[in-house]
Amino acid sequence: MRLLLDTHVFLWALAEPRKLSSKARNAITKLENSVYVSPMTAYELSYKHHQGKLPSGAAIVASFGRQVAHLYASELAISAPHALAAGQLEWEHKDPFDRILAAQAMVEGLTLVTADQQLHAFEPVTTLW
Repeated sequence: MRLLLDTHVFLWALAEPRKLSSKARNAITKLENSVYVSPMTAYELSYKHHQGKLPSGAAIVASFGRQVAHLYASELAISAPHALAAGQLEWEHKDPFDRILAAQAMVEGLTLVTADQQLHAFEPVTTLW
C-alpha cells in the first residue's frame, strides 16, 4: 500500500501515536507499505507554528527531514500536475493544504491517511483511518 500522511497524522505518528486509529497506526508502521509526507505538511506546520497555533511544533519544524526519516517515510515533491489538479478540484473545501494533499493522493494513486471527515467525504480521494 502507498500512503500519504495528512499533517495531523504526521504529527500524531511522531508525538501522540495513541491518537491514531489502530488501522492507521498499523498501516504506517508496516514496513512493506510506502509512506510519503508532502512538503505541504512542512509548510502547514511551519506556518501554524509561526502563527502561534502550534506552539509545541518548534522541534518538529526544525528537524522536519529527520522526522520524516524517523517514520521510514519519503518526501513526495509537489509537482505542476499536483498544483494544477488542486486548482481544478470540484470541491468546495477552501483549505489550500488539504487541496494539495488531496490532489497529490489522486494524481499519484496514493491512499491519504487522515481523520478529517471532509477528506473522507471527498470521493475522488481514497482515504484510510
